Amino acid sequence: MARDALALMDHLGWKKAHVFGHSMGAMISCKLAAMAPHRLSSLALLNVTGGGMECFPKVDAQMLSLAFRFLRARTPEQRALVDLETHYTKEYLDEEVESCTRRAILYKEYVKGISSSGMQSNCGFEGQINACWTHKVTTKELDTIRAAGFLVSVIHGRHDIIAQVCHARRLAQRLLPVARMVDLHGAHLVSHERPQEVNNALMDLIKATKSATAPHEWSSQPENTSETGALISARPVTLAIRTGEAGNAAVAAYNLLAKLQLSFLYVIGLIVMAFEHMRNIVRVTKPVRVAAIESS
Repeated sequence: MARDALALMDHLGWKKAHVFGHSMGAMISCKLAAMAPHRLSSLALLNVTGGGMECFPKVDAQMLSLAFRFLRARTPEQRALVDLETHYTKEYLDEEVESCTRRAILYKEYVKGISSSGMQSNCGFEGQINACWTHKVTTKELDTIRAAGFLVSVIHGRHDIIAQVCHARRLAQRLLPVARMVDLHGAHLVSHERPQEVNNALMDLIKATKSATAPHEWSSQPENTSETGALISARPVTLAIRTGEAGNAAVAAYNLLAKLQLSFLYVIGLIVMAFEHMRNIVRVTKPVRVAAIESS
């Protein structure tokens, strides 16, 4: 997919471009930046993760309920309800817009869009999940991006349950000193919830590029919080806690349990996908009963 983007730039005659990717598109943008760093003027990553285990959503009662309803969704109406709760914060959906809520307006738009384009096929969904799980940005690729000289902005909704903000902060940390973290109040489609803040962050990146702002100046901007709740921080906050041997053992045990939980979820996901795949094969290969027609 990164090669496709590069081929499109060649076709359009674009020698360089400001590249902006969202979610899986941000993963593709990272690969493009590592593959052809000389073709980028700047890089903006919105709601991004590093792929693999980082693709697992936040595990809580809400996420389990959404996953169950997603797998059972068979109509545009059912899918629209799940998508809304996945993409936006409850606060945003419950906002009053004229005589109804934003949820009611978006629900109609989602149903209309899904009905016109059709539900995503199982093959398409499995392909998307596989692409995200197998995505990985290596240390060498990160070194290539840092050494390229262009500036990076990592923009994220802090309430995103699909791509957790902690992974975006870690990526921004690994891309220092060329990266800046922009933490916004919103969910996975934070660009819909906070379009002005996202646009401002993109314009800041483009202006800094045009003015040839040095990486250390870009990443040393002091933290500030806007009236709309945007936290702009070059260096992701790191909390240091001094503990004794017992505390260190507890932290190690907690980290081990977290890794085991992710591994368990990964295996469960593979089993579910394998089951669905086998069921589709059986459905296709199942013989059809044909009634014999008696000749008169």
